[in-house]
Amino acid sequence: MHISIIAIGRMQRGPEHTLVGDYLKRLPWKHSIIEIEIKKQSANAEERKLREADRLLAAVPDGAALVVLDEGGKALNSRAFAAKLSDWQSTGYSDIAFVIGGADGLHTSVRDKAHLKLAFGALTWPHMLVRVLLSEQIYRAWSINAGHPYHRD
Repeated sequence: MHISIIAIGRMQRGPEHTLVGDYLKRLPWKHSIIEIEIKKQSANAEERKLREADRLLAAVPDGAALVVLDEGGKALNSRAFAAKLSDWQSTGYSDIAFVIGGADGLHTSVRDKAHLKLAFGALTWPHMLVRVLLSEQIYRAWSINAGHPYHRD
């Protein structure tokens, strides 16, 4: 299994960066973080989202299950999230790509291609904290599926 986290913006060194690294290092799965910076900002939000969408979708590995982080998405508990990853793995997906959009959210062209629209609750989270939450939940999902004692109900 290969996990890709594809995000708009570059994460600076600091506690969030350290936490993401700590959780991903624990995973036996291959993983990559692809950070997309768009230097020249567009005049309006819709144009920015469209420019980001092209770059985000280009970074998704061919044949990957696509998960977009979206506040309007489905809020799963950790066991349901783990089951989803396990289902994809057992049906032949070797890549799962998680996409985190920019400050204006994701363009509909990205959301429409998603196998899963995932929300971390109804709250809005800072993008760098979303990376931490996502990394931890990916590790937790692996631990649930592997029978590791990290997760407790």
